[in-house]
Amino acid sequence: MRRTALAALCLAAATTVGLTGCLPGQDKAADKPKGPFAGLTGGEIADRSVKATTGASSLRLAGEVPDEESGGTIRFDVAVNKKGECAGTFGTGEGKADLIRTGDILYMRYDEAFLRAQSKGEPEADTDAVVDMLAGKWAKMSATGPDAEGVADFCDLDALLGDTDDVKSDAARGKTTTVDGSPAIVLHEKDGKDRYTLYVATKGEPYLLRLDSTTTDGRDSLVFSDYGKPVAAKKPSGEIIDLDALGG
Repeated sequence: MRRTALAALCLAAATTVGLTGCLPGQDKAADKPKGPFAGLTGGEIADRSVKATTGASSLRLAGEVPDEESGGTIRFDVAVNKKGECAGTFGTGEGKADLIRTGDILYMRYDEAFLRAQSKGEPEADTDAVVDMLAGKWAKMSATGPDAEGVADFCDLDALLGDTDDVKSDAARGKTTTVDGSPAIVLHEKDGKDRYTLYVATKGEPYLLRLDSTTTDGRDSLVFSDYGKPVAAKKPSGEIIDLDALGG
């Protein structure tokens, strides 16, 4: 049950590195436009956005990215904070799973399609037994244990946002627009054949609101929201299956 989650995490982190790792040089625009971020180049705006985004205490990250292993698409929507708490969903066209991390415990709830997709190649009777036991039910495990490997990384905000040391951008300023009703400025980045479009908030903190990428791996999009808001990471109610106890 770890392959899809780990692939989603790696792709999300790799995509977001487009925010930092694809910023090779400083913008040398001669004219600094008026309006939002007056006097700043596109690169300077991008740099400020990186610092604001990675400095947030919490945020929500949602998007779709290609799954290189299956050739399908991974979808995820996760709220996470710097305490290591998270709550959200991830999955593919073959089902989804809910996850919550609070403290040292990771809670998971899988639907039947997800469980069957992850059990491909296993004996039918074994797969049916797993589905009967887990489908639609909350299970828990140690967030630092082997069964949580990859999945728990969804709750590591620093890992999701990537390395931001010594960020410098040569982004070009684009038009102003809105993202889910929030005013934003569009920035354009390129790194070889790869293209990135960043949407940065023009009111309040210059948070990144959206990142669209077109790379050799395909096209993907990430939406950032709920900056600084509490993460609804609470122990689920009702019966919870202890997977660590079963494994022991």
